[in-house]
Amino acid sequence: MSRPKVLSHRLLPIAKSLSSGRSLTIRFPNLPWRKSSCQQHQALQSSWRRQFSAGKQRIVYQNTVSLTTAVAITVAVGASVGFAVGFSRAFNHPTTTESPIPVSTQSSIDKMSGSVLPGRPGNLTPEQEAKLRELWQLALQVFGVAEPHTQQPTSPNGKTPILSRTSTATTTDVDLHAASEKKKKSRLSFFKKPMKEEEEYRSETPNGTISDMSTPSSVSDIANGMKDDKHGMANAFRAALAGTSPADIRTAFWDMVKHDHPDALLLRFLRARKWDVNAALVMAISALHWRAEDAKVDSDVILRGEQGMLDLTRSENPADKKEGEDFMQQVRMGKSFLHGVDKEGRPICYVRVRLHKPGEQSEASLERFTVYTIETARMFLRSPVDTATVLFDMTDFGLANMDYTPVKFMIKCFEANYPESLGTVLVHKAPWVFQGVWRVIRGWLDPVVAGKVHFTNNNDDLGEYMDKSTIPKELSGPNSWSYHFEEPRPGENDLMENEQAKIALLKEHELLSRQYEEVVKEWIASKSSHSTAEKMSQTAESSFRQQRDDIAELLRANYWKLDPYVRARTVYDRTGELKTPAPPAGSTAVEGLAKQFSQSALQPPSHTSNRTSVESTAQSFATAKESWEDDLD
Repeated sequence: MSRPKVLSHRLLPIAKSLSSGRSLTIRFPNLPWRKSSCQQHQALQSSWRRQFSAGKQRIVYQNTVSLTTAVAITVAVGASVGFAVGFSRAFNHPTTTESPIPVSTQSSIDKMSGSVLPGRPGNLTPEQEAKLRELWQLALQVFGVAEPHTQQPTSPNGKTPILSRTSTATTTDVDLHAASEKKKKSRLSFFKKPMKEEEEYRSETPNGTISDMSTPSSVSDIANGMKDDKHGMANAFRAALAGTSPADIRTAFWDMVKHDHPDALLLRFLRARKWDVNAALVMAISALHWRAEDAKVDSDVILRGEQGMLDLTRSENPADKKEGEDFMQQVRMGKSFLHGVDKEGRPICYVRVRLHKPGEQSEASLERFTVYTIETARMFLRSPVDTATVLFDMTDFGLANMDYTPVKFMIKCFEANYPESLGTVLVHKAPWVFQGVWRVIRGWLDPVVAGKVHFTNNNDDLGEYMDKSTIPKELSGPNSWSYHFEEPRPGENDLMENEQAKIALLKEHELLSRQYEEVVKEWIASKSSHSTAEKMSQTAESSFRQQRDDIAELLRANYWKLDPYVRARTVYDRTGELKTPAPPAGSTAVEGLAKQFSQSALQPPSHTSNRTSVESTAQSFATAKESWEDDLD
C-alpha cells in the first residue's frame, strides 16, 4: 500500500479535494500499517474520542472513501471539531487569546530556502511583536531592571491584562545593604565565581538599577489561580520568585542566551504557550530556576564538562568516583552522539537505545548526560535553524533496554525547559515489542511533541528527512563515518583559568546586555506614550527592532569569544566538528563600534532620529559604556 497523505482537519483543503472529484485519503499518524482494517477503525474511534475530549485540532483518518462518504465525514468532522475545540477552550482556557498566527504548513520549505520561520525575530506579525514587548516588560520587572507594575483585571475580550504603573517604592527607597544580607548566594552564572573580583563584575550599582528587592507582587500574582501543569512549572515559578533574587534571575537569563538572539529566546516560550504572555513568563522563569537550582547547567554541567567527569574517576570519594565513571562510560560508548544535519539543516542527535541498560548508571548521571548532550547540540545551531532532530536507533532493541525514568526526564526537558528546540523525532527500525511501549510514552507527550514523531524502517524512509549519502554505515547507509570518543587533552581547558581575560569578556557581555535592556525599556516606554487608539509607526517599530538586532550580533560575537573561558571542551571541539563561527559580514567589534562614533554628540538613541540605527546604537552604547565602566570598575 502506498503511503497515504496526511491532511489536517481544516475544511478548506478537504473541500478542495472533494471538489476535484478525488478520493479523500487521511491517515492516523504512527498507526502501524500491518493492522487490519477492523483494528484501524477501532483505533480511529478511540482516537477521535480522546481528541474531542482534549480539544485537539488534528483529526486524521485512514482508508480511501467515496466522494459521498467523504462529504459526510467532512461535515461531521468539521462540526464535531468546532464544538469540541470551542467547548474545551471555553472551560479550560477562558482568558487565553488565540494564537496570532496559525501553525505554518510550509516550515520545511521555509527552512530549505533559508528564510526566517514565522514567530522568530525578523518575521513577527504586529500582534506577535506586541506580545513580545509585553513579555519583555514582565521579564524586566522580574529581573529588577524595570519599575513594578500592577496587573489589572482581565479585559472583557480575554486579552492579556494591561499593566499599569503603581506607586510602589523604587530600589532607592530600600535599604539595599540589609536586602543584600538576606540575598541567597548566587548559583546562576556561567561559572562558580571563586574570586571576589569575579563577583564584583556582576555587582549592582548604587543607583539601584538592578534591585535586590523581592519581585513586585503584581508579577508574583500571575501564578496565583493558575492551574499547575504536569511539569510543575507554576510551583517552580513561585519558588524562583520566593527564593531567588531578581539580579540572580536576570543573570540566569543572560547566561542561557549564549549565542542566541535575546528576543529569540523569549519567543520560544511565547510560541510554546501559544502567545499567552503570562503563561510564557511562568514557563521561562521556571526553566531558569531549573537550570540554576536543579540541573546547574551553567555552573556545573557545561563548566566542568568531560574533563571534570574524567577527574572525578580518580577521586577517593566513592560517590564522586561513581558519578565520573557513569558519565564517562556513556560518552565513551556513544550512547548518544551528534553528527551531521538533516535536510533542513538541523543538527542530528543519534541515540543508540540498545546500549542502555537500566540500573547501569545512576539516575543523576543519566540526567547529566542528557543535559550535556542538549546543551552541546545548542552550540551547533546557526540562525535561522533553531531546532534539532533526534534519531532513536532501535536496532536490536529489547524490553531489557526499556527504562521509563530517563524517558520522562527527556520529555520534561523538551516540553518545559528547552521549548521549541525539537524539530523532529525519528524512531528507526522499531521492533513489534515497541508498540506497547510507544502507547505508554505517547500518553505522556504533549500533542505538539507527539506530532513530531515519525517511524522509519529503511534508508528510503530516512531519505525523506536526511540526505541518503549522510546515513551512517551502522544504519546501513553509505557514510563510512563512525563515532569514536577522543579523550580530553591535557591543557585543553587552560583558558578557563585565565581570570583576567574572562572577567574582561564578562564585563563586555554585561555592558551589552544592559544596553539591550535599555533599548527594550525605551521601546516599551515609546509604546506606552501612545494612546490606545494610536499605533506606533512602522518606522519607529523597525528602528527599535534594528537596534536590538545590532546589539544581539555584538552579544553573539562576545559569546563566542567568551565560550572557551566558560565551557569545557567536548569531543566535538577536539574532532573539529564544532567550530567557532566567523563574525557575521559587516559586524563591528564592541570597542570599534564605540570608538567609531566617539566624537559624535553622545545622546541616547531616539526612534524619531534620522540617523541609522547602527549609529544610534553606537552612540548610546558609548555613553552608557563610560558610566557603566565607572560603576563596574
